[in-house]
Amino acid sequence: MEGLQDFYDNTYKSQKPPSGKFLCAFCMFNIIHYCGAKVKAVSVYCQIFKIFIFKKIIITSLINHSLMKQRLFVLNLIILLPVFLICQNRYDVLIDEIMADPTPQVGLPNHEWIELKNVSSATIDLAGWRLTDASGQSGPMPSYLLSPGNFVIICTGNAIANLSLFGPCISVTSFPSLDNAGDKLALKSPSGTIIHAVEYDLSWYRNAIKENGGWTLEMIDPQNPCSGAGNWTASTDPTGGTPGKKNAADAFNADNEGPSALRALVTNDTTILIIFNEPLDSLSGTFPVNFSLDGSITVLTASSVPPLFNEVEIRVSPALEQNKIYTLTARNIKDCSGNTIGVQHTVRVGIPEIPGQLDLVINEILFNPRSGGSDYAEFFNRSNKIIDVSRLYIANRNSSGAISSQQLVSARPSYIFPGDYFVITEDLPALQLDYLVKDPGAVIPVSSLPSYPDNEGILVLLNYQGDIIDELHYYDDWHFKLIQNTEGVSLERIDPETKTQEVLNWHSAASTAGYGTPGYENSQYSRAASREAILSISPKIFSPDNDGLDDIATIRYAVDEPGYVANITIYDAAGRTVRNLVRNDIMGLEGNWHWDGLDEKGQQLPIGNYIILTEIFNLQGQKKKFKQSVVLARKLG
Repeated sequence: MEGLQDFYDNTYKSQKPPSGKFLCAFCMFNIIHYCGAKVKAVSVYCQIFKIFIFKKIIITSLINHSLMKQRLFVLNLIILLPVFLICQNRYDVLIDEIMADPTPQVGLPNHEWIELKNVSSATIDLAGWRLTDASGQSGPMPSYLLSPGNFVIICTGNAIANLSLFGPCISVTSFPSLDNAGDKLALKSPSGTIIHAVEYDLSWYRNAIKENGGWTLEMIDPQNPCSGAGNWTASTDPTGGTPGKKNAADAFNADNEGPSALRALVTNDTTILIIFNEPLDSLSGTFPVNFSLDGSITVLTASSVPPLFNEVEIRVSPALEQNKIYTLTARNIKDCSGNTIGVQHTVRVGIPEIPGQLDLVINEILFNPRSGGSDYAEFFNRSNKIIDVSRLYIANRNSSGAISSQQLVSARPSYIFPGDYFVITEDLPALQLDYLVKDPGAVIPVSSLPSYPDNEGILVLLNYQGDIIDELHYYDDWHFKLIQNTEGVSLERIDPETKTQEVLNWHSAASTAGYGTPGYENSQYSRAASREAILSISPKIFSPDNDGLDDIATIRYAVDEPGYVANITIYDAAGRTVRNLVRNDIMGLEGNWHWDGLDEKGQQLPIGNYIILTEIFNLQGQKKKFKQSVVLARKLG
């Protein structure tokens, strides 16, 4: 108020000071201008305030025109103009239906279009409104009065003749090219206000056939406009869509769940972007007090990010440190339906680093999926670095051995923290049908994977500079020999610390784990721990029946210097050789080998006691022998 009074004192010293009513009106406007775009009920206040402004300013100006100076008249216009602009409220008009891929035609014209619906209680003139997508914006819409509850189709000029047969149409120049696989669309008023925005992708169709073209995406419940994928589906109309009329999918679909924080990204060392699973009430995203970080970090500012308003940018002090993981907490955040954030209100954040060799390792691969399924590859972050998957590539090698078919893992930044897993596949829904997926957020769908043949192939992981992080040349005969059909069975890495290309470091996923463990610890996981003995075997009793429980015997070693070579021979109780497990294997300072209970020919051995003889030597003539027993057991009956 003091600043406002100073403004009038400095500007109108020779004039009579403004009345208290005028000052109150001005303050009332500022409050409404601040909150109006946030609260849908502001339309009531708009109508009241328009009458107040006309009565107290415009009429007064006309009656006392001779006493009014030019600057006061301009001030009236400055005050008046935003009052009309804020009456264009978020979600008054909705993007209600999208035809992104009209071919192959089902029953509608071969044109892209979107449908708008007026869900407000007032007629709205669309003059000057625009559509935007990730690549640009359309020209302004012509004047068109869209009455409450009605629809209008927006398209290109050459589509008007065909689409006007289905309902009211208006055309715009530079109509956005709707990407088949997904796009971010926004509807803007002439003032630039985001009225509605959606970011669709193929999963919104919920139908593998319809996502291939000819069918529209329809909003299910117009009273729940900001729930994203949960409120959209493919049309069920026999023609492929319902342009200009009520959606075939129209149904009650209330949003009763609060928003969840999905992840946070570091823009720079003082700026963090928090991503939520749905659009927020933009006001609750502007209060710094609603966000906090550990490590004595203070949140200075917060702002909701248009057009989807599912992101909040915060600025912090002091700057974030390298090699440190922070916990960010969000409180009192609401979605546009008024639901408050639930239990998923903390996310990890930190400054990402470029991964080097073996910072990430190939941890599991399915190269021979079941019918209707898709290959997948799992990676494990065994480093202490935070790694951004949008800076990673997967590839294979062609027949000449050159790296080929490079594919960006993700166009969307997301962090993999130390000890985390992530999975890439072409078809997440199919993966969830075939396997237990404990954390769908750890799965990154890609449009296409490089070719990974069923018999053998090469999987390569690279960073954005083209450096190889890890590489695996796999073979189908690495699978457990007693599995007759390996279709749908993944190969799991036993120990992330053991060499990738070591055949004995891979084993078929357990049957009790559904033959695959995408996104979490492998069913055959075993890691060398600190030991006193130079060589040990565990478990002492193992049962190689692929049930995920003690399927393999692990021989762990530790030597005091490099250069040792190992031979391992396995004998039965009668002293007969049944398996030459290792021959002239170059040892590291520590490592392990695995025995799956099979003989030299890959045949199942009978239950009983077996002797494992390990002999190690180096070029200096040092030799050591270790003889230990192990029991091979099996379920009876």
